Amino acid sequence: MRVTRSVIPNLFTVANLFCGFASIVAAFEGRISQAIWLVVTAGIFDMLDGVVARITHSTSEFGVELDSLCDAVSFGVAPSVLLYVSFPAAWHHHQWTLVVAALPAIAGVLRLARFNVQLTSMEDKLYFRGMPIPAGALTLLAYLHSWHIEIPGSYQPQALAAITVLISLAMVSTIKYDNLPRPSLRSFRQRPIIFVIFIVGIIACSVTSLKAMFPFMALYLIGGALRHAFVFLRQRDDDDDSVEETDPDPLSM
Repeated sequence: MRVTRSVIPNLFTVANLFCGFASIVAAFEGRISQAIWLVVTAGIFDMLDGVVARITHSTSEFGVELDSLCDAVSFGVAPSVLLYVSFPAAWHHHQWTLVVAALPAIAGVLRLARFNVQLTSMEDKLYFRGMPIPAGALTLLAYLHSWHIEIPGSYQPQALAAITVLISLAMVSTIKYDNLPRPSLRSFRQRPIIFVIFIVGIIACSVTSLKAMFPFMALYLIGGALRHAFVFLRQRDDDDDSVEETDPDPLSM
């Protein structure tokens, strides 16, 4: 087998997958906090593989497909497993609990399939249709990590289910969401305000041990929806060609 420079970014992608698998194992063993941190670590590797691929000029269709497969595990299946084990044991005999827990995995895989079908360029997009699967996973797990316990005990399962449904709908929607900027000078020049907010969010999450992540990601979720609604009301008949591609949406009926 010929070894090429594309192996370097692919190693980061595989590290993403390993963290996702380790998170699933940790969740089943009851180490919820560790499982959440492993998904966060997977997110770091997911961000770095694209950066490294561009530095080494080794972007490829293989890398895109590998990234999607690994993302499906780390940001789809792993959060779904974490969600299921987070529901009270007494709720596990309800069939709807299993269905709700599976939603992040289902919505995430649909989101990735749509992205791959519509992908025609290796260049980073400024915007995406639907909330990206890593962002959806981090939003859900940030809530589980720090904010789930703030809800009165009797309402925790319902609140968790509601947030799960909301995030899953956002992923399969056609709402326009910003692509989180890469840590590069080019990203800063393209969108300085978004870049600064992103950096501030990372610092806040690090300082607060992820407690600030849920408000940050909730702002991302709600902000994209509000902007989409505003643009829709102002320009109903204006076709926006700046998001991913103009191909028909495979998820629309």
